[in-house]
Amino acid sequence: MALALPDEDRYRLLVDAIIDYAIYMLDIDGRVTSWNPGAQRFKGYTPDEIIGQHFSRFYTPEDQATGDPATALGVAAREGRFEKEGWRQRKDGSRFWAHVVIDAIRDEAGALMGFAKITRDITERMETQKALDQAREALFQSQKMEAIGQLTGGVAHDFNNLLMAILGSLELVRKRVPYDPRITPLLDNAMQGAERGSILTQRMLAFARKQELKMDAVDVASLARGMMTFLDRTIGGKIEVSLRFPADLPRVLTDPYQLEAALMNLAVNARDAMPDGGDLIISGSAEQVEGRPDLAPGHYVRLSVTDTGEGMSPETVSRATDPFFTTKGVGKGTGLGLSMVHGLAAQSGGGLFLTSKAGAGTQVDLYLPVVRKDCGAAARPDAVAATGSAGRKLTILAVDDDPLVLTNTTAMLDDLGHHVIAVNTGKDALEILRSRRDIDLIVSDELMPHMSGSQLAKAVQRSHPGMPFIIATGYADLTTVAGDDTRLGLRRLAKPFTQGLLAQVVSEAMGGASSAGVSSL
Repeated sequence: MALALPDEDRYRLLVDAIIDYAIYMLDIDGRVTSWNPGAQRFKGYTPDEIIGQHFSRFYTPEDQATGDPATALGVAAREGRFEKEGWRQRKDGSRFWAHVVIDAIRDEAGALMGFAKITRDITERMETQKALDQAREALFQSQKMEAIGQLTGGVAHDFNNLLMAILGSLELVRKRVPYDPRITPLLDNAMQGAERGSILTQRMLAFARKQELKMDAVDVASLARGMMTFLDRTIGGKIEVSLRFPADLPRVLTDPYQLEAALMNLAVNARDAMPDGGDLIISGSAEQVEGRPDLAPGHYVRLSVTDTGEGMSPETVSRATDPFFTTKGVGKGTGLGLSMVHGLAAQSGGGLFLTSKAGAGTQVDLYLPVVRKDCGAAARPDAVAATGSAGRKLTILAVDDDPLVLTNTTAMLDDLGHHVIAVNTGKDALEILRSRRDIDLIVSDELMPHMSGSQLAKAVQRSHPGMPFIIATGYADLTTVAGDDTRLGLRRLAKPFTQGLLAQVVSEAMGGASSAGVSSL
């Protein structure tokens, strides 16, 4: 028969058996009067080391300095209970996130005798909740950026159509009007403005659709100098921007539009790191890389953006290129800037590297591969002779739901010497194909109601296998047609396009038409 234990002994056995909670008593001054095994496991002190000591030693130095231990006891004495979460400190100096409850202990007359204190280590729960909050924030940012991307893509598409009408019409007027010192410079100025608008839409689409790189041989120094006016206006007067490039810097192989966007991202980051002003230096140097695990051997141009700003801690540097990571606060940054620059460097065959120290500024090094001697730059579209394909007059079917763009495309093709049949829908285009056998080529917009350009191209390939087909689009990628398919005579034409580029793509499409086979998109 088991012996019945007094209540006090049963209570002591219960408390001593608990190792997941620190349970101990304090006197009215806050000194430890009892210590269970759970407290020893959490905090590292044996009973002999801690009994008689003040419980404030479990608090961090910051909390001790602000009087948190006395506040906790005061609340418990006044209200009967104190409960809070916060950092606590072990004997070895390490910290854990604790859930703390302090209850006031009173005698039968209501006089305060001391306090019962229960502490639970919830570091793992706190870290899990923190990770969950970060995931939710990343999801929110992702959804927000997706919505903004869709809006931006739609605006860029409509803007491209307007630029098509403006740029194409100005180009034709410029060709047809004799030189007049009072008129011609104004036309040239308007065309340059439209071309700059085209660059803007490319940047918008690069953000909205993750535009694929259009690789070219780029003079980094010239590109940076061309951005100076825009940089000065964007960065502000408190920051001195300077360029440092050697005269013989080789060209690099990358996308010039994306590189401009990358430089602008880096410059804006530098500006935000220098709220009181400072120096921003954009420089370049040729380097040969050997034996680096993070960069393939070869010849590179190192493009550096250096600021004299606040700098970053090692932890921030290690996460700086992570998508959605930002130090700018909620609503002040997407956390995509450096990750997009990193992606550009990686896709170009190079890399991005950060050097920073808190209070000592930041340097971002963008390594881009030098253009090989056997890799020439793509021919400039405007240099292509604006003549008919192979000197032959073609019958071209032009399809676009926007009358401004359709009129402009028709005028360009007509000026090149071709016969053009213009229709507004894919359905009308198929009717024309069924009724005529003299169509040599189709030029169609991509985004049209009821039937897109890609859908029209598939229908045409079923009824007229091998028909040369050009899709004109402001978007970098098509969901159903991934790039040009020269086997089928299918080409993509980026909006807004010049007459020279149109002539080049028409010539390329017709040049591949003879070998086009029967297939489907």
